[in-house]
Order: sequence, then C-alpha cells, then structure tokens
Amino acid sequence: MNLKELSNKLNLSQTTVSRALNGYPEVGEKTRARVIEAARKYNYHPSYSAKRLAMGKSHAVAHVVPQSPQHSMINPHFSDFIAGAGSTYAKFGFEMLISVVPYDEQEKCYRELARSKRVDGVIVHGPYKEDPRIGLLQSLQLPFVVHGRTEESNIDYSWLDVNNRSSFKRATNFLLDLGHERIALLNGIEEMDFAYRRRLGYEAALLQRGIEVDPSLIFSSDMIEPYGYDVTKSLLQRENAPTGLVTSSVLTALGVVRAAQECGLQIGRDLSVVTFDDELSFLQYPGVPLFTSVRSSIMNAGRRLAEILLDQIDNPDKPPVQELWETDLVVGQSTGPRRAG
Repeated sequence: MNLKELSNKLNLSQTTVSRALNGYPEVGEKTRARVIEAARKYNYHPSYSAKRLAMGKSHAVAHVVPQSPQHSMINPHFSDFIAGAGSTYAKFGFEMLISVVPYDEQEKCYRELARSKRVDGVIVHGPYKEDPRIGLLQSLQLPFVVHGRTEESNIDYSWLDVNNRSSFKRATNFLLDLGHERIALLNGIEEMDFAYRRRLGYEAALLQRGIEVDPSLIFSSDMIEPYGYDVTKSLLQRENAPTGLVTSSVLTALGVVRAAQECGLQIGRDLSVVTFDDELSFLQYPGVPLFTSVRSSIMNAGRRLAEILLDQIDNPDKPPVQELWETDLVVGQSTGPRRAG
C-alpha cells in the first residue's frame, strides 16, 4: 500500500498522514493514533526516498578512496573501518557510497558529490601532513570528518586520531627497557600524517636515552606482509643486525615473523617485535596474543567517526569535534630481553 491509498482509506490528506507518521506536533494525538493503527493494519511502510526528498537530504554518506601505485587504501584496515562506520549508518537509516578513484581525481569526485547533492557528508581517509582536501571540502561547504589529522591539527575541522607519537614512543621505550638498543622502525608511508608522527615518537624515545638515530634502520612503505618480510630478511643479513623492531601494522609484523623463521630465529627470544595493532577482526584469538602491541580498534574508530559526521550533518552550527585516542600497551609473545652476545 502506498501513501495515497492509505490516505484514501482514512479520508485524510496525504500531507496529514505523512505528518502524523513523522511525529509533527501540529497533528492531533487522536488523528496520529488512528493513522499509526491503520498503517500497522495495512502493513504500510513509508518510502525512504520520498522522505529524503521532502527533507532535502540524501541520507547518504560518501567514502572517497584514493588509489595510487604506491599505496592501496582497499585493505583489511579499511574493511574493518567500514564495518564499524556501516553499523552506525544502518542504525540511523543512512546509506553508504564508496567511490574508488585515482589519486589525482579526488578533487573532481568531491566537487561532483557536492554539486549533485548525492550525499550529505563525507569521511576523509589517510590524511597527509598537508592535505588540500581539507580546504577543498570547506570551500564546498560539504560536511566532513577526517580519520586522522593534518600537521596543522588546530585548523577548524572535525577529526578523530590515535596519538601516534606517544604510542610509538611507548613501543620503542618498551624495547629499550628490555635492553635493546639497535631498534629498527618499519613505518608506513611517511608522507602520511600518522606515519610522520610515529617516526617522531620512535626518534624521541631513542634520543631521550642518548641513542643516536640511525637512518639505515628506518623504513617507509605500504604496510603489507611482503614489506615486513623483505626488510627483515635484509636487516638480518647485516653484521650488526637489530635485535628489536617496531612496525606500523600487524600485517607488516607477520612478514617479520616469516623472515625470522626462515633465518632460524625465534620471535621473542632472538628478535623482539612491537607492532601497532588495529584489532583487525580476522586476526583476533583468545589467550596471550602473538604480538606485543600498542592497540586501538579501527572498527571502533569507524563507528565513532560516523557518529561525529551524522551529528555534524544534523547540527551544522555546532563546533567541530576533535578527539585524540590513546592506545593500550598489550604484552604478547613477540618480545623478550636482549640476549647477550
């Protein structure tokens, strides 16, 4: 049954029936109760597309995902983030649009989204230290929130980020406390803000202990398993190989484990590893975790960012929300004291 048919049965205007079902205060309580009862009786469900049109909103949110030869955003981290955000969208009746575009076509995509009014807002992924998307979205007056932040995080926009600097300082200090002094960093792409801050934390821990930063122990690449494997194989062939490693992803750390095992080394005894752990859903298991990690759920971040964005869409005059989450240090099987010799 459609709205017109229901209105005819009730001998009411379509406007009155629609307003009764949507809680408008000018509709009397007796009329509202009569309409609701009839809607149940005849199994009437309002058209969401018509409702959205009437409200002047699309009830949709976009995720514009840039792709480049150096870095793919479509990965397990993104999948868990989308699962978290999607649960919030579903709760509030929003749909999700994912646009995968070449890196140099992002501006065109954002402009088209704003022009067409296909979405009410967007979440920005993988911000760089200086990111032109921030100014662009502000000029388009398209509501947005950033997963992460730029180097100038005091700019007037909403973001949620993990405290990457303190997390990697803490991870490095944990290895230093175990006696490790030659510690390698297998970082993400350092043009991206999160990786830049992680390197700062790593370097700060070393310098505060009076240990000179060795550039030959610092690496930057897409955070995938082969990267961890290739770098670790190369490091272990050095005469003065590191005894500890800090990695930016569990996926990278899995590559470290594979390389160490091929070299006849045992993780936690011969080589210690601390990693950043996004609590990826497919890598969770009970008991003592394999990796010692600084941990923060990327799925929870997705949920919270979606909440921030939907609130911003509904309340455009509210000040921006800026949240910095601290990580938990979880001790697993991948670390131990530096062995003598």
